[in-house]
Amino acid sequence: MTYDTAQPERSAIDALPGTTVLDFGTNWCGYCRAAEPLIDEALRGGELRHVKVEDGPGRALGRSFRVKLWPTVVVLKDGQEVARVVRPVSSDEVRVALAQAGAA
Repeated sequence: MTYDTAQPERSAIDALPGTTVLDFGTNWCGYCRAAEPLIDEALRGGELRHVKVEDGPGRALGRSFRVKLWPTVVVLKDGQEVARVVRPVSSDEVRVALAQAGAA
């Protein structure tokens, strides 16, 4: 799955019920490509909303979450951030973040 260039509004993200995984990065980022299978493995089998958002200068959603490095995985529960992982190096890092939302 590629990072979507469309930017959802922050208000729409904040209104999402349940657990949502926001995955900020770019399709050309080496760190993002290396982390993609780890993130996918951690999310496998779950019924979680996974939103891959292309980030970069001038991208309002990423700025609203204060994203500085890619990939940044933000775990939301009913629109509120409960955990984040920056540049994961193992699927367990992502699973721990999901557990904080009660999703793992």
